[in-house]
Amino acid sequence: MIFSRYIAEHVHAPVFIPSSLSSATQDPTANTNNNTSIRNPAYRYSAPPSNSSSSSNNNSQFNQFGIHVPNFVPQQQSKYNPLLSNGHIDPYFYPPSFHHQSLNQYHKVPALLPHVANLLPHQRVAQSFLIPDNLNEQLIKRQEAAIQTKSARESGLPDEVHVYHSLYPLEEKAGKFFGHPSWLYKAICRTNGKPYVMVRIEGFRLVNEHAMAMVKEWKKIKHANIISIKEAFTTRAFGDSSLIFIYDYHPCSITLFEAYFTPQAQALLHARLQATGGTALPMPETTLWSFITQIASALKTIHAAGLSARTIDVGKVIMTSKNRLRLSCCGILDVLQYETASQKAPYYQQEDLLTFGKLIVSLACNSPQSFLNLPQSFEYISTFYSADLKNVVFYLLSKPSSLKTIDEVIRMIGPRLLHEVNSTQYYTDTLESNLGFELENSRLVRLLSKFGFINERPEFSDDPRWSETGDRYVIKLFREYLFHQINEVGVPVIDMSHVISCLNKLDAGVDEKILLTSRDDETSIIVSYKEIKDCINSAFNDLYSSFHTNNNKTK
Repeated sequence: MIFSRYIAEHVHAPVFIPSSLSSATQDPTANTNNNTSIRNPAYRYSAPPSNSSSSSNNNSQFNQFGIHVPNFVPQQQSKYNPLLSNGHIDPYFYPPSFHHQSLNQYHKVPALLPHVANLLPHQRVAQSFLIPDNLNEQLIKRQEAAIQTKSARESGLPDEVHVYHSLYPLEEKAGKFFGHPSWLYKAICRTNGKPYVMVRIEGFRLVNEHAMAMVKEWKKIKHANIISIKEAFTTRAFGDSSLIFIYDYHPCSITLFEAYFTPQAQALLHARLQATGGTALPMPETTLWSFITQIASALKTIHAAGLSARTIDVGKVIMTSKNRLRLSCCGILDVLQYETASQKAPYYQQEDLLTFGKLIVSLACNSPQSFLNLPQSFEYISTFYSADLKNVVFYLLSKPSSLKTIDEVIRMIGPRLLHEVNSTQYYTDTLESNLGFELENSRLVRLLSKFGFINERPEFSDDPRWSETGDRYVIKLFREYLFHQINEVGVPVIDMSHVISCLNKLDAGVDEKILLTSRDDETSIIVSYKEIKDCINSAFNDLYSSFHTNNNKTK
């Protein structure tokens, strides 16, 4: 369609509830420990043997990097689900748990035909009036995920926990968070109506209430690449002593493991590499620099506050939209391990930098275990990536005489920060442009709503013909002109450009005149859009005044 331009010891603790409900202060908390990681996908792989024969075999696997074949054998691995893996949880991975209908129902305009190209300057395609299909689908999927509900009887969950209700399970069975059974729920806060993620540590007794002070420290942190923690409290609503953490909800998010290391992700990668003839990298360097910049920025904020993330891992860093990363699980370990969290903060900050380097190596080499063979990994990175990237990785994984700092990392990636800022601003421009399409929709909907209130109204002010007389008759004729035109052979004219163009002129109140004709051709009126707009406003004001007056009387 073408339009014209116009258009355990912890079971018997007392319940701890914060003195007041936290508002939307952000604080991210995450912890990283190779021995106690949260659904660390690396544990689904066996480590390379240390003997020489197996080492040579391992080298052959890494040699595949030279021809861009991922170090991955799908047949030997079961499908990884961050929600269901034993011993590892990712509280921000939300798989679809309902049948998802085709989103074509939301865009009634068909997809652009392949032969529609090289349009004239005054022509536009239908898609130009709408936001891009992929963005539309992404936003709708998020809305669908946010409004999923399940009754308390059906789910077996409490009707309300503290100020949160409508709990919806985000996993089918309990995970393990550092040895503690854990559950994930989406819950609605009754104070503001917003959905949040509820992380429940089952059967945990909070021995030291001062541990909650760590949550207050994390709530002070506001960063775009950190999942904000809202509050933490204990409850017996689940029939036991549970420790609850409340985080911002980011629907339809996936972990970096899900995005790059599952069989499905690897299959897509193979297809892309084959399509490019093997000339592309598994992870483009620009994307990798973007990830490095985002995580470094988050760590800078965390370390500056005297805290440590401890969650830099492919199973705990989540992607909430295209190439947009956030650190999850922040603050939980600081509460669970309160006795050591504050004392070992500098040590944990060094661990953050080490795991940061391991994450970069895993992404660059397309294997979550590539850091287990660092010489081969460095050789691959040196061959296929820039010297700047190699230097950053070497700094993060090396053992310098002095302590490493995130400030030094940011200094090393400084020139890349400008590129990231530039890309972000370009993307902002694109989103603002797409928003402009939807901005017009609200104005036109208001106009059409006024039409609906006025046209065909059966009675007003004891006048059954109110909508057919006076100014209202002009409005009726304009509706006929707008929607009920026919061509010379009596076939209805379905022209969206005509409707949109006329409504825009009406909303602007231009002086352009049009001819309005009744259905029986007995009445013809030449009137301007400005005059029609005045008629609509007058009639609608009469209706609204009557409604407002009646409401005041009833009060």
